[in-house]
Amino acid sequence: MVTATPLIGGIPAGPELLIILLVLVLLFGANKIPKLARSTGQAMGEFKKGREQVEEELKDMQESETADSTLDDEDDDLDDLETETDKETSA
Repeated sequence: MVTATPLIGGIPAGPELLIILLVLVLLFGANKIPKLARSTGQAMGEFKKGREQVEEELKDMQESETADSTLDDEDDDLDDLETETDKETSA
């Protein structure tokens, strides 16, 4: 039986992971890797906070638009009632 290996994707494991870690140590040095990981984690946290704020703002905007359209419908109903009342009074 022939097994297919994906050309793209997959999480590196085993020897690939060791090679990647070795290259990182050679490029950045053993002392800078924890700092790099820490700053990456902080950046991801800030990105998550920003994304949540944008999602909340969008949700608030949608809720306010829904409330506005409900108020507009009520205003239209009142306008229709006033028009009918004006017609009855003038007749």
